[in-house]
Amino acid sequence: MSLWRRKAKRHELERLATLAGEASAEAASRMDLAAQREGDEPEGHAERSATAGPPAPPDLTAAAFFDVDNTMMMGASIFHFARGLAARKYFTTSDLAGFAWRQARFRIGGKETKDTVSSSREQALSFVAGRSVEELNTVGEEIYDELMADKIWSGTRALAQMHLDAGQRVWLVTATPVELAAIIARRLGLTGALGTVAETDDGVYTGKLVGDLLHGRAKAHAVRALAAKEGLNLKRCTAYSDSQNDVPMLSVTGTAVAINPDAGLREVARQRQWEIRDFRTGRKAAKIGVPSVLGAGALAGAVAAGVAFRKR
Repeated sequence: MSLWRRKAKRHELERLATLAGEASAEAASRMDLAAQREGDEPEGHAERSATAGPPAPPDLTAAAFFDVDNTMMMGASIFHFARGLAARKYFTTSDLAGFAWRQARFRIGGKETKDTVSSSREQALSFVAGRSVEELNTVGEEIYDELMADKIWSGTRALAQMHLDAGQRVWLVTATPVELAAIIARRLGLTGALGTVAETDDGVYTGKLVGDLLHGRAKAHAVRALAAKEGLNLKRCTAYSDSQNDVPMLSVTGTAVAINPDAGLREVARQRQWEIRDFRTGRKAAKIGVPSVLGAGALAGAVAAGVAFRKR
């Protein structure tokens, strides 16, 4: 391949990643607004006891972003979704066998690649072509209860709750279709989700993507786009992931945390002195304590506020 063609290919991939990120941020904002209008209460958020202190005031410029697969949830969410669809005769058992093989490799190796992510998500999207968004949302709710609810890492869930208790918003960021990601976020009591946007026509899936998968650099674009919409200061935000593929997303926030990291991310985290938490083994691998995640954001906010005051 010539140098010109390589540059053209890189430019096209970046264009698609940007488009995917912007589409995901737009979808997330739209879903958040719809939930606010409907008055939805977070389903996974525990009620405060009578003896608990008052809730923290909203911290509108700080937030947390969590990857889903192997970070918030054991294994790949799209595989659990595929199992549920197979049980409902959306596709054949041989199709599910292909998902199972990729899932086994993912669980054993703990590492995903662009090719395996692409084939899994695009294959899953082909199965929903011609189905309505309303139908898949209903089925997604059922599948979450049946196959996903008990796959959530309690340690990661506690980290998300820590941010919520501090008055911060929390979004999931995943290559999984945004509608499924939103269901997971809602069930966990989180703010919302950034995910792959599937093209629809009059409320029916076409089987095509808007841009590309929300993967790799596309996640970073989505986080930046959402931060611009929501008025977030990314230096005060925190990102969590298990995969080296998410280094772009982890790098755009002021604080990065490696959760159940693959070998590549573990090495990057050590080099950059990012916090490491491994809930698979119970190893105490953290570089810094959990409270410092919020402490770092608070410190950054105080510095930013001081600078702004001096400028005025």
